[in-house]
Amino acid sequence: MEIKELCHLVLYVRSLDKSVEFYRDVLGWRQVYPAGEANLRFPAAAFSAPSGRTHHELLLIEVGSDAAAIPRGRRVGLYHFGLKVGDSDDELRAAAARLKEAGVPILGASDHTVTHSLYLADPDGNEIELYIDVPGVDWKKDPALIAAPIKPLRL
Repeated sequence: MEIKELCHLVLYVRSLDKSVEFYRDVLGWRQVYPAGEANLRFPAAAFSAPSGRTHHELLLIEVGSDAAAIPRGRRVGLYHFGLKVGDSDDELRAAAARLKEAGVPILGASDHTVTHSLYLADPDGNEIELYIDVPGVDWKKDPALIAAPIKPLRL
């Protein structure tokens, strides 16, 4: 077997309305399901990147307000997922400005040599990395760059 690519992510969420507002209205994902006032078979929403690379990259399934929270501290499971927002620090600055405008706190900012990254959390506490690939850094020629020491990011 050969994995060709990572295609989609599915998250359980407490409130579909809150999460749709966050992923669609704050992060700018294109909602592909439900379209308009669809009659839902189950409470879910699907999103695709503007490129339309695949039918959906993100699926949210509502599990209700009484669902257990993500445990704090060291645990097994998802740490964060990354979303590329462009190819320049200007695009990352624009993302930071959009987050500030929407009242979404930035939890961290890192220079990973190969990427410049901002970290935030969705309404349920799932951590998200918004990043750009640093122009001119060729990690394919020097894969050791991926493990370079992390530095604070100054935008």
